[in-house]
Amino acid sequence: MHSHLLKGDNNRLSFAIVPDVATPGAFNDAVKGIDGVIHTASPYVTQVEDNDRDLLDPTIKGINSILEAVKKNAPQVKRIVINSSFAAIADPTQGNCPGYTYSEKYWNPVSLDQAKTGDGRTAYCASKKFGEKAAWEFVEKEKPNFDVATICPPMVYGPLDHDANLDHLNLSSSDIYRLMDGSQKEPGPTAFPAFADVRDVGEAHVRAYEHPEGSRYLITLGNFQYPDVCEVIRKAVPKYAGKVPDPKLMENAQTFAVDNSHAKNVLGLGFRPLDETISDTSKSLAMLLSGQKVLYK
Repeated sequence: MHSHLLKGDNNRLSFAIVPDVATPGAFNDAVKGIDGVIHTASPYVTQVEDNDRDLLDPTIKGINSILEAVKKNAPQVKRIVINSSFAAIADPTQGNCPGYTYSEKYWNPVSLDQAKTGDGRTAYCASKKFGEKAAWEFVEKEKPNFDVATICPPMVYGPLDHDANLDHLNLSSSDIYRLMDGSQKEPGPTAFPAFADVRDVGEAHVRAYEHPEGSRYLITLGNFQYPDVCEVIRKAVPKYAGKVPDPKLMENAQTFAVDNSHAKNVLGLGFRPLDETISDTSKSLAMLLSGQKVLYK
């Protein structure tokens, strides 16, 4: 949350600095007096020096730390929502696996040993799986005063926030920016061919927090591929169309499907289409390129 969204009522927003989320007791003071928790952040990097230190520990220990803190210091809390990932669901070793349909009932089969010794991408996906597993296991074993809900989106796109900076884009925004800055000659293969709009992901967190029961939710409209993205960018920001790879240079590949019926039926969610999501993303990037502040709400 950013204070500019509070329309001048900054008394509604306060901050507690937690220097190291993996430290035991790190959240003890921060959770006192709160009514609920929406845990939205863990490291999203794939170029790391130490899989344990840089990915696994901050994610797994960070989640355990906040759950333990709430159990000890915030008995009034009834629900904790945790932002997990499609990476905790899908099996990356199977590639696009055409004909297969992923839903919330599946788990990435990666082992902890593989996570510790594998490449950065393997370790990142594993950190999301084992972080989420830690939450479910904590509730089952400790029987705390709260339950959990987990949100599992794939690639998350959408308009950038007002203080975004082209020099420090997050990975998903960079994924779209590279397709409109002239650096790519072809759309390229789509590594994770499923997506969600950031605004739908935010709405999912709120609805999962308010729903009477905790559950696991795959948050996605469905599949996409980069040629489709290039087509949308060309129409949305014609000024940059000449820098966008020609969608006709690549055919869409056969890929897995996704089942979002649980989130739609239980949370009542609707999902923004790819055209809207990528159009708003590319327009906000174009505003940054022209030196304007992003004004999307």
